Amino acid sequence: MAEEEVTRRLTTVVAADVAGYSRLMGADDEGTLAALRNHRRELIDPEISDHGGRIANTAGDSILIEFPSVVEAMRCTLNIQRSMAERNRRTPEDRRIEFRVGINVGDIMEHKGDLLGDGVNVAARLEGLAKPGGICISARVREDVQDRLEVGFEDLGEQTLKNIARPIHVYEVLLENTEEVVTEPPKSAARSSRNHAAIFGLLVFAALSAGGLLWWQPWLEQQMEAVPVESALPLPDKPSIAVLPFQNMSGDPDQAYFSDGMAEDIITDLSKLSGLFVISRNSSFQYRGDSVDVKKVGRELGVKYVLEGSVRRAGDQVRINAQLIDALTGGHLWAERYDGNLDNVFAAQDQVTLRIVEALSVRLAPNEEKRLKRHGTDNALAYDAYLKGWAHFQKETPEDYTRANAYFEAALKLDPGYQRAHAAIASLNYEAMHKEWLAALGAVEAVELQLARKEHLAAVTEPDSVALRLRARITRIRDEDFDTAIALSREAIALTPNDADASVALARNLIFADRASEAIPLINKAIRLNPRHSDSYKSELVLALFLTDDWERAARIGQEAIGRNPNLVEIYATVISALGHLGKKDAAAPVISALQNQRARLGREPYFPKEVRRLVFANPNLDKKLYDGLIKAGLRKFIDWDAVDAATPLSREQARVLLAGHEIAGYQNQSGAGFSSMILWRRRFDNAGVIHSQYYGRETTGRYRIEDEKVCTSWKGGDADCWKISRYPASTPGYRNDYIGIDDDGIIWTFSVVR
Repeated sequence: MAEEEVTRRLTTVVAADVAGYSRLMGADDEGTLAALRNHRRELIDPEISDHGGRIANTAGDSILIEFPSVVEAMRCTLNIQRSMAERNRRTPEDRRIEFRVGINVGDIMEHKGDLLGDGVNVAARLEGLAKPGGICISARVREDVQDRLEVGFEDLGEQTLKNIARPIHVYEVLLENTEEVVTEPPKSAARSSRNHAAIFGLLVFAALSAGGLLWWQPWLEQQMEAVPVESALPLPDKPSIAVLPFQNMSGDPDQAYFSDGMAEDIITDLSKLSGLFVISRNSSFQYRGDSVDVKKVGRELGVKYVLEGSVRRAGDQVRINAQLIDALTGGHLWAERYDGNLDNVFAAQDQVTLRIVEALSVRLAPNEEKRLKRHGTDNALAYDAYLKGWAHFQKETPEDYTRANAYFEAALKLDPGYQRAHAAIASLNYEAMHKEWLAALGAVEAVELQLARKEHLAAVTEPDSVALRLRARITRIRDEDFDTAIALSREAIALTPNDADASVALARNLIFADRASEAIPLINKAIRLNPRHSDSYKSELVLALFLTDDWERAARIGQEAIGRNPNLVEIYATVISALGHLGKKDAAAPVISALQNQRARLGREPYFPKEVRRLVFANPNLDKKLYDGLIKAGLRKFIDWDAVDAATPLSREQARVLLAGHEIAGYQNQSGAGFSSMILWRRRFDNAGVIHSQYYGRETTGRYRIEDEKVCTSWKGGDADCWKISRYPASTPGYRNDYIGIDDDGIIWTFSVVR
């Protein structure tokens, strides 16, 4: 029998689920089901039937319904949500059944009664934004109903929704501040009969099915096949592929680095091709496991093809299995096996890559085929050492940095000209310096890592994307040469057009060059290439939105990112400043508290607004915009100069009693260097004029003496630095600022006695 054809049409789609369903069932499954039955029988079924809804898809505890009229869809959901609110007043708060609803008007595809497509996906995402008992709608829905119904809306602005390529303008329907239930339309015989079960009533069916039970509902003519509400991301306008992590079939978990390295290098090679759309490693590697639903991968990542594979290694012998699959049909395009020793591994990688290019009819641009075969070394053992190092580098701990550095060095001993290893060591030294993990690389001072980074980066004569991104970052921060940094970033993208991190790196350089509006499309491109992206992408997006004065979106997206990942410390200040500019001081207060708590948990100093440059922006007014917002939001300054001016310096005897035989700890604000930085330090003064200082993990011993109203210190025979100490009238508990010291150069430090 011929398969039914797919038809398209414009329609109104409503998506809904039960908020907190798992909690309700866990607390009282029988009571929850009984309550749902009552709501269905007395309220929900009649409403949906009267307004002409048609149930389309069910999946888990989510339901999808189609309405012939957007006005009817809104009337129905308004009546149900308002009536449910009234019913819930008689129910304890922890037992209330509340629905979340999303409504969208959009183009959909229908296949055998199921609704699919972008219009469905948007409705499902709007449902996820709705509050329990609430309704969220798209801008198109608002336009169609605003003059026909007496109902209010709150503009939530454009939202970046998961797996939706474009921002969606969202409105929340105001249920409590509008008229009572809208006037009922006249019933029509043309409307669907009650055999079309209500969307909300069917929630019971979906929930029971998901729980492993089946409750037969007589008003359903047949049981609907469960179809995921979430439709595919729109496919790109070029062949698209995701490379899944290759399975390690060696029987040795320690060989996982090798199978991962195989897959990652194929991703890297494919990313060099402008005629392909290649999903980032960070997203595709999240599907690690023995059994993967390739169709699901294709839907969730928005690609047509998926490459699966496995690696079996025994000594120097390597077997690679690879298969290219059509993610839409699940059919295999080809499957091949490559056997050989370790020295042949590069040829096997090239074969896999070229077979993909051939199968997908990708036209190679000039120099792309040559780039594909550039591995950086012919030494298989050097390559093996590099893969081991890269696996540790990505784990980002001091211990793994130590191991990674050792493997990269081993790779260079085997092949001193291995430029990829040089670039990796340069990146490792740079990151270790900024993370203050000096000891991990055997360094005493940061300058040692700087010299090592320069040496290895200089050895890279044919830079890859990693090396170019690092050079761009250094050029921007150290030299403040924004134009060159942007040019280097564009070179990185030219080498690997599908590298999401390269797009974000270019966006970052544009942001600091006062070209934030150009950065936003690049970040959105990176998010599409890497759908399972880290929240660091959102940090860049929030900063770009902030600098373009889109403070509402910056605050909202930033708060969402913090909610998902409270450790995202770098985003807090931007969110706080945005709230400050919006005049939302009360909303900023919990964010400020969370920021200071996170920094304390990480052993870092409290965050203070800096009057001098915090970030290296090409336009100093951008620093001021950030600073002004922080002050408006109520964030405390590092120094209250009015309090300092009112302070009385300690006498010589008071300073001696305070310091001699004691240990102090506090913060130093080095405001004389281009941009402001806070240094956490400790100093211990003995009774014989010896001082022990510790900061940046480094300990130094010197001499001190007290002269008049000043404390003078000298280190390693250098000239003495003298400080005037006062009790700080504006001290704050927990900030280590009971006292303040200022030297003749304007360097400020606050401290408290800790022992």
